[in-house]
Amino acid sequence: MTLHHLVREPKLKLDKNPLLLLLHGYGSNEEDLFSFATELPEEYYVISARAPYDMTYGSYAWYAINFDADENKFSDIGQAQQSRDLIANFIDELVATYAIDSNNVTLIGFSQGSILGYAVALSYPQKVQRLVAMSGYLNTEIAVDDFAANDLTMLKIFASHGTVDQVIPVDWARKSIPVLKELGISVVYKEYPVGHGVAPQNFFDFKNWLQS
Repeated sequence: MTLHHLVREPKLKLDKNPLLLLLHGYGSNEEDLFSFATELPEEYYVISARAPYDMTYGSYAWYAINFDADENKFSDIGQAQQSRDLIANFIDELVATYAIDSNNVTLIGFSQGSILGYAVALSYPQKVQRLVAMSGYLNTEIAVDDFAANDLTMLKIFASHGTVDQVIPVDWARKSIPVLKELGISVVYKEYPVGHGVAPQNFFDFKNWLQS
């Protein structure tokens, strides 16, 4: 398998089970989001992937974030695009390895994982039906060049953000929503009075959204 990962098997086994693929944030690892795997619906495979770039001491990134002499922060788009395709191929590997329904795949990303989630879902909507994008934003540079030509009408997105996020400004998330809607994507967007993290209410809301 191309990405190191943790698996929670479905407690309720079907012929083919839906998949929740968890994508952690910058400088974290696969154990971070996996900590709430027990709280997720029982019929799902819950699989948490580790990002490919090792930052030492158990922290990983989907792509580098660099600073120039003027302290401008910029993303390594090349690495981000490679990670986008790694995740897309990893979904294929998971479907081939586990009893997963390829028509029932949900990505759950936090922060950098959420930015990647957007890129994968818009680039390969045939592989991803739903996306939970927490504390991230849409960066179309990371998507494939002709993503707008894809049929995105079946894609459903739950996006959320903390109103006092110091890491990724809430405005970046807000700007993403009209762009997504313009592409014909069904979007639910919620904000919570928190910083860069997942509020309990956020967790509760996306779980309800999944089950509806």
